[in-house]
This record gives sequence, C-alpha cells and structure tokens, in this order.
Amino acid sequence: MVKWLNVDWPTRLSTAAASRYAQNNMAAVVERGTVANNTQVDQMSLKKAVSAASPLTLRIVAECSVTKARACDLILPHSAVSTPVFMPVGTQGTLKGITVDQLEGLGCQICLGNTYHLGMRPGPELITKANGLHGFMNWKNNLLTDSGGFQMVSLVELSEVTEEGVKFKSPYDGKEIHLSPEKSISIQNSLGSDIMMQLDDVVSSTVTGPRVEEAMHRSIRWLDRCIAANGNPDKQNLFAIIQGGLNAELRKACLDEMTKRDVPGFAIGGLSGGEEKDDFWRMVTLSTDHLPREKPRYLMGVGYAVDLVVCVALGCDMFDCVFPTRTARFGSALVPWGSLQVKHKQYAKDFRPIDPDCQCPTCKRHSRAYLHALFKTDTAAMHHITIHNVAYQLTLMRSVRQSIIEGRFPEFIRTFMKRMFESPDQYPRWAVDALASVHVTLE
Repeated sequence: MVKWLNVDWPTRLSTAAASRYAQNNMAAVVERGTVANNTQVDQMSLKKAVSAASPLTLRIVAECSVTKARACDLILPHSAVSTPVFMPVGTQGTLKGITVDQLEGLGCQICLGNTYHLGMRPGPELITKANGLHGFMNWKNNLLTDSGGFQMVSLVELSEVTEEGVKFKSPYDGKEIHLSPEKSISIQNSLGSDIMMQLDDVVSSTVTGPRVEEAMHRSIRWLDRCIAANGNPDKQNLFAIIQGGLNAELRKACLDEMTKRDVPGFAIGGLSGGEEKDDFWRMVTLSTDHLPREKPRYLMGVGYAVDLVVCVALGCDMFDCVFPTRTARFGSALVPWGSLQVKHKQYAKDFRPIDPDCQCPTCKRHSRAYLHALFKTDTAAMHHITIHNVAYQLTLMRSVRQSIIEGRFPEFIRTFMKRMFESPDQYPRWAVDALASVHVTLE
C-alpha cells in the first residue's frame, strides 16, 4: 500500500533539486537540511546549525500497511540508492575476492570502506591525491565510511578509550595512534564518502553495567564534536549512531537526545555482537519506534538473510555485514534454502549451478562440480562464490523492495521462511515473535 504525502520543500534546497524531484508525482519526497557550526559545540549552536542543504534526499516510495517496512529512494551525491539495501563491506577500499567492475556489474549502489584501516594504509594523504576514495577505487556509485569506532571491540586488546578519543596500537607495526571524533571526521572528509559515521564509544553488546551508560553518554558528546568538525556538510552526510546496549532505558535516552540533532540519518549500533536474538530484535524495534520517519535508518552489522527480512519488517532501511564475502572464503554459497557447502564431496559430480534460479555470472557459467574442483586447487573458487553471495544479498533486497511496493510484503515473508526452513517448527522463535510484533503470523 502506497501512502501519499504532501511535499514540503525547504527554503535552502537548490532549484535544480526541487525541480528534478517535483516532476515525480508518484511518491513523497522528504527534504532535510543540515550543516555544522564549526565555532562552538553547545546545544544552541547545534540547533541553529542548518545554514546549508543536506546532500541527502529521502524519497518514501511505499510503506507496508501491515508491518513497519518501507521502500525508499535515498538520493546521495553520486547516485540514487533503492532501499531496503544491503551494503557490501570493502574494508580497505575493495571487497575481498571481487573487483570494482564486478561489483558494479551486480548493480551495487553503495558499499562500505573502513576509516580505521584506510586511515593507516594507504592513508588519507594518498587518497586525497586520488580525488578521494571514489577516485582511488575508481568507483562511481556511493560510499559509506564507518568511523573506526568498531575497532574498539574488534581490537579491544590494542585500544584504550578516554573522553578525548581512542588510543590504538597499530596491528601492522605496533605504533600508537590516537583517533578522536575530530580526527575520524577529518579522515572521512579526506576520503570523500557520501555517508560518514560519527565516532561512537562502542562496547560489546554482551557488556552490562556502568560501562554501557558511560558509552551511551559519551557517544552523544562525541556526536556533537563530529557535527562541529565536519568540514563538508554540504557534500557529505553525517549519521548519528544510537547506543545504549541492551538496556531499553539507556537506548531510549540516547534516542531522545540524538534525535534532537538534525543529522541526515541515524544508525542503530551496539547490536549483532553475540547477544540473544530476543534482546536483539526488541532493541531494533525500540529504536525504529523512536527514530524520525523522514530519516534513513541503518542497522549496523546485520547480514544473515533471515535477519535482513525480519529487520526490514521492523522498519530498517540499510544494512551491512562482511558475512557474504567472509563465508565465501570457506566455500559456503548463500541460497534461498540456507547455504550450500561447495567444498563437500557430494558436489564433486553435480553439474547444476549453485542456484538454478540465480542470474549471477557464477551461476550462469559454472557448475557446483567445477567450483568444488577449483576449491581444492585454486583461489578462483572463492572469487566465484563471493560474486554469487554478494549477488544473492543484493537480489534478496530488491525482491523485498518490490514486494513492499506491490503491497505483498507479508506474503513475501511467509514464502521466504517456508523456503528457508524445511518446516515451521524450525523457524527461529525470535523471528516468529519479532514478526508477530508487526502483525505477521507464520504459523
């Protein structure tokens, strides 16, 4: 079901942008403006920091009449992104096992780069000389860069967190590196990404107690510093990251405070780190319940197919994860019925493609038997499976989007789950409960 909206054009939106989207009367357009005040970090200056238009347009195309799912067009500086969207992760400016041309050929509209790793190697100075990360990669579509904050968890033995920022010991040479909110934004400004993430104080989702509250409040303070430090607010979009762990009261407090800042978008952070799935989905739905409808919602670190479909139903727009590329390196191909372990001997004489219904280059050209043989002798097998896995994720999100637009998303969910699991008694309890919370029954 499509919900029609009135269009409210901001006074600072360029004439060209207004004209371009006003011509499309098939969907609502929500335009928001934001800019950082670089002189003082206080509440008054932040509220007034809207003197330039944000380089982001969220165009709501359709909303599910049953769940909280929605299909949007996210207009960014380099191209439009159709949501819901899965964003492949290219840690150091490339996805492992796939070239930029191949990624583009799969229809990828946005991918990720890692500020921490790119900031150390090859470094922002060299990337600046290449006209930013787009030029360095020769990538014409959009880029999102994370802040480097996740390394507080992944490299916890090499890091120390203070109010000023994070001190790391380089995993490459042991050299001490200091990453402050200002430094993170400076690096991301040099990279020239379309979406930048604030530096947040990241703790594992399984941590409880005072450290979670400390990290939540510090993330709010660091958001203000990131807003003030952004040198390209009219070219790059800064997203806030909601923290608070698994504590509903803390997460709600973070939501209340961060949504007072007129940033272009919001991410749901601090999850997908080993917590119970029941806690996970409840924190996701708490977040989407309180995030502004007119801003994109990015759920960080989620990549399993069931998680993607359920969290779209809970109201999320954007997702990222290394899962499809990492699992490919172990010979695991993603399919609608789960996964297919190409290296297993049962596929040694199987001349079918990984998925007969898949239209990716790997499935069009190569058999399971061929990939099985390659996996024993050649890294090319991992390359072919990576192409397939990324294609699977992107295609899944396109199918989800189409079902939302056509008003059949709840039925899509039921069909998806029936194909993913052999019987209803295998459905994950958390997924059943999460979907029931948005009025989708599976049994």
